[in-house]
Amino acid sequence: MSGHSKWSTIKRKKGATDARRGKTFGKLIKEITVAARMGGGDSDANPRLRQAVAAAKTENMPKDKIERAIKKGTGAQDGAAYEEVYYEGYGPGGAAVLVESLTDNKKRTVADIRYLFSKSGGNLGEAGCVAWMFEKKGLFTYEKGSVDEDTLMEVTLDAGAEDILEEDGTFEVITAPEDFEQVKKTLDEKALGYVLAEITMVSKSTVKLEGKEAEQMLRLMDGLEDSDDVQKVYSNFDIPDRTLEELGGT
Repeated sequence: MSGHSKWSTIKRKKGATDARRGKTFGKLIKEITVAARMGGGDSDANPRLRQAVAAAKTENMPKDKIERAIKKGTGAQDGAAYEEVYYEGYGPGGAAVLVESLTDNKKRTVADIRYLFSKSGGNLGEAGCVAWMFEKKGLFTYEKGSVDEDTLMEVTLDAGAEDILEEDGTFEVITAPEDFEQVKKTLDEKALGYVLAEITMVSKSTVKLEGKEAEQMLRLMDGLEDSDDVQKVYSNFDIPDRTLEELGGT
């Protein structure tokens, strides 16, 4: 497992704290607001909003918070005007980093992100410098032992999944973005509960990091994720499990 998938696993283990839950709620509210602004407040007709609301429910966000965020997006309630901006750069060891942000102040956000890159041994690059290294995909993650591999393969491939990967104690089901919801519906109907389900950016190749570079990379990812303006961070780093254990990342 590398990059985004491994980082998602680390985040889940850190995510139990109230402080992190508060930040997660804030990011989800932004995403719901922007999704509603761009595609309307009807989740049945707005796939992005539907996914954002599903993610919020997974995090046990109260229904009234979800409804208020939708109203802000549609203009029924006042709220900040967020702009979707992507930033690209290189982390320690040349690992590619793609940052998805929602901000009401681009000058503040780019200054904060540039600082985080710099202090962790990386550098912010120009638009397009690393985006080509990633592909948008649907992703479902399962822990080994929680599901029968043959059953998972049969169900997901019949539902339209592209592939199933076996990675460091997990199964990863990969789909085309347009097939994500159909596969998710099938998995839910079959009660094949997943650890993670999202549309994400999957790297085409990886960069192996160890020692100081691995430590700096995790610090950079943590710092970016902790930023109020950052929604998601993707990278193509590959840090061995033994190194993660040494650094306290698992």
